Amino acid sequence: MESATQWIRDHGDVGRLRDDFAESFAWEKIMSVKAVPYALLALAAVALLVKYINDKSKRLRTSRPRTPDPEKKATDVNTFAEKRMKPAERAPGTWEPSSFKRPTAPPYPDWSVTDTKPHPYRPFRHGPYHITMGLRTMQWDDWIELDNQYLRFHDDKKRRIAERGSKCCKTDASDPRVWDGAVELLEELAAYLPERYPSMFTKTAAGVDNTVTNESFDVKNLTMNGNVEDPMQLCARLTQDDLAVMFEKEDGQYYLLAGAVLLAGFWRLEDKFGMPLSEIHTSGDVPGFKQKLEKGMMNFFKRVQPEKPVLRNNYFLQVDDELAWSSSIGSEDSTVEGEVGWFSAEKNRAIEHHWFRSERQSLRRLPRSGGVVFTIRTYFMPITEIAEEDYVPGRLAEAVRSWGADVAKYKGRERYGDVLVEYLDGKHAEQVARGL
Repeated sequence: MESATQWIRDHGDVGRLRDDFAESFAWEKIMSVKAVPYALLALAAVALLVKYINDKSKRLRTSRPRTPDPEKKATDVNTFAEKRMKPAERAPGTWEPSSFKRPTAPPYPDWSVTDTKPHPYRPFRHGPYHITMGLRTMQWDDWIELDNQYLRFHDDKKRRIAERGSKCCKTDASDPRVWDGAVELLEELAAYLPERYPSMFTKTAAGVDNTVTNESFDVKNLTMNGNVEDPMQLCARLTQDDLAVMFEKEDGQYYLLAGAVLLAGFWRLEDKFGMPLSEIHTSGDVPGFKQKLEKGMMNFFKRVQPEKPVLRNNYFLQVDDELAWSSSIGSEDSTVEGEVGWFSAEKNRAIEHHWFRSERQSLRRLPRSGGVVFTIRTYFMPITEIAEEDYVPGRLAEAVRSWGADVAKYKGRERYGDVLVEYLDGKHAEQVARGL
């Protein structure tokens, strides 16, 4: 069948096939009474086969995968981004370095540390709330997003590093593969940032300079302005993102063994460091993880290749304006189990205390070490601000109402839901009244 298909591709259209067929037999034999039905049947079969091949080729030429909208429904965890990953043909806990090189990133058009606004991610929609991985393909140019909130994030991180140090930034130095992975991530950032944001970062012989903050990074010697630091801490100083690197062990599980988590709001690196991916989610009571996410997530981590990065988005609400740690749920320094949680938050605080927290997460595999990197960029703004955007209050109110009991508990709706939804309904009514 394959050889016939290839022959048809190589030998033109139906007309040519008909002519060739006719010429390959004596005409008088074809036109004989006995031969005519067989000849017509053969020509019809060839014509149908040619049409099938042409139609299939046309579909292949015109069909292109599209990046799904994060506000649209993902029907299950096996989105196209996961399906296109090839199964890993290797033993668990092993990795053969890949020759893949990230494509050079073009400069971000007209990027400015003072003028470029944050991307308005609004990953909620009308209709029921579905628990999915929600993966979509990432373009390499967009790996790290920086904007006019960079200096605020940088200062918050600088303060947190000084105050909390290894509680927030840590690499498992006992494993050479992990240490190499953290250094590899630093190398990747030092190469990408001057390409994408040349007005702020300059590539140097030693690494990269941030010309806005006057910080010089030596990638080989792991220093910032001459001071030796953990490689993940150096990575943290370069971006607005929190960073986590997972490594596979012999049991096939991926473990959090390198991280710079300074602005997560609701979780602490020191609590999750060294845990496998499944325990990170179950210990955090992530709704639907065992039933709907675990299998797909485990398969994804095994399959993801260095050349196939992906993105996902999520969102939360909080009832204070603290980016780094939401103090309304308890003390960041609490060591007693059960002292931190939404039950600690003041109920029904005024809407001025309600903030919208959205995360843009990228996932990619490092080609040399095989570590899987999460970048977690937080977008943080008052509810009163995003509710002024067209169509947003009605859509968000419907989304909050649609949460199942487990999702509502996880997101703390019982502490703020009544005030939030009443306010959003009012803003939605105003928009409808003016014709939206």
